[in-house]
Amino acid sequence: MKIRIYMDNDLIVEVNITELKVGHYVEKIGKQRGSFNLTASGHIKSNNVINNLKSKNIFTVFIDKSKSIEIPDSNNPRAKIIAEIKQAKAIFNESKNIQQSLFSQALSGANIELSPVIEVCNKSIDAIFNNPDSLACIVNIREKDQYLLEHSVAVSVYITLFARYLNLDRDIIEKLSVGAFLHDIGKTMIPDEILNKPGKLTDEEFTVMKTHANHSIDIIKKTPEISELSLEIAALHHEKLDGTGYPFQVKEENINQYGRMIAICDIFDALTATRVYKKGFPHPKAFAILRELAQNNHLDATLVDHFIKCIGVFPIGSLVQLNSNQLAIIEERNDDNPIKPKVRSFYNVAIKDFVEAQDIDLEKSDDFIEKGVCADEFDLNMNQIIEMLMMDG
Repeated sequence: MKIRIYMDNDLIVEVNITELKVGHYVEKIGKQRGSFNLTASGHIKSNNVINNLKSKNIFTVFIDKSKSIEIPDSNNPRAKIIAEIKQAKAIFNESKNIQQSLFSQALSGANIELSPVIEVCNKSIDAIFNNPDSLACIVNIREKDQYLLEHSVAVSVYITLFARYLNLDRDIIEKLSVGAFLHDIGKTMIPDEILNKPGKLTDEEFTVMKTHANHSIDIIKKTPEISELSLEIAALHHEKLDGTGYPFQVKEENINQYGRMIAICDIFDALTATRVYKKGFPHPKAFAILRELAQNNHLDATLVDHFIKCIGVFPIGSLVQLNSNQLAIIEERNDDNPIKPKVRSFYNVAIKDFVEAQDIDLEKSDDFIEKGVCADEFDLNMNQIIEMLMMDG
């Protein structure tokens, strides 16, 4: 039974006690066999509260649907993880919307609005400090045709994860996050036929592409109240230690730790992201390329090693193929034995079909990881995989 009525200008719904759920906001008791009254309106925080109401012969309650929230069930160990991933996904989507707005502002020649950037970067920082793995997982769920929007958001997430791992001060982390969020804003000034070319750029086209760094610097410089650090790391993200980077061929003695960090984050995301015309590399392959760049004095070798430890050999949310021909998603790290994390299997490569999801602790199993893989290798959609596993949870 559901009866819609209006109370205090809010939509209040009377629901049967059997429909009451954790997270609902109860305004008052409806029908009952007795005279029980609430001491105060509020959220249902556990199933025990619902059972208590049922024991008092309460048949209906009035809830305010606009105030419903998601509260993890403490009896379900995966519920907290799922709730945090949903929150992280909301932050990531909000970040993309803000990035889209920034591009429009930049194209119109207007100064970009900084306050929404700072606000959403702080949401990301808070989420990462609460659970670093939740946003790291979401960064692995990307849309092939939204690379321009998602890349800067992902680099901002990566540098926040990296800075937290290095125990940098919170105010420094905010400035790094904001600078990373804005670092590619100048790409709005690059012609579409070059920016989105599905193939290798000619020398002339690459010369034009490289000017995006100069455009980013010019746009960020005009942004009211931007910090010097945010501007600096945006300016340095394509510089190399040997002085062969761009736009200013800055050499290593003039590239500070923060500039070296964003270069690593920027390259890593570019390597791992799948685009319409390019498949992303699995994480182990991308880490190998970072190490090779460090050996060639393009990247800081010590920081590359720290970054790999920060992200993890097999990051949360990445896909692996097990020796049993199953595909699995990494759900929990094992810091004592990084190659034996906890995973959730869901797909059989041999029969090319989904199977019942199964939690596997590789440290206690005969299964082991054969290799890191990408969803595209099996014509699978990473977004759908995450949604399916979350529903299963």
